[in-house]
Amino acid sequence: MHEDHCTRCGACCAAYRVDFHRAELASCEAGGVPDAMAVQVTAMLRRMRGTDEAPPRCAALEGEIGRSVRCSIYSSRPSPCRDFAPYAALGIGDDACRRARLRHGLPPL
Repeated sequence: MHEDHCTRCGACCAAYRVDFHRAELASCEAGGVPDAMAVQVTAMLRRMRGTDEAPPRCAALEGEIGRSVRCSIYSSRPSPCRDFAPYAALGIGDDACRRARLRHGLPPL
């Protein structure tokens, strides 16, 4: 079994804005993003609460970055989160993952 680097990291959840289509909300899709965790940007666009703050930190992120984290809505997370650094959990980062980790003083994968 491989080590899941993402469950120790969480840097991406505290580095970027997360915008997604409103169709991904729980009120529009069974099992979607809880409406209370999103803010309206436009009629069709929503943003994960907290990701537009300075510094950003997704409202769904629990734990300490770089030590032990979890997404409280992992099974319902929006598509940008599902698509981000697809191999990071296997220890293979990409440029966006590297930048997020460096922001938090973590070495690249």
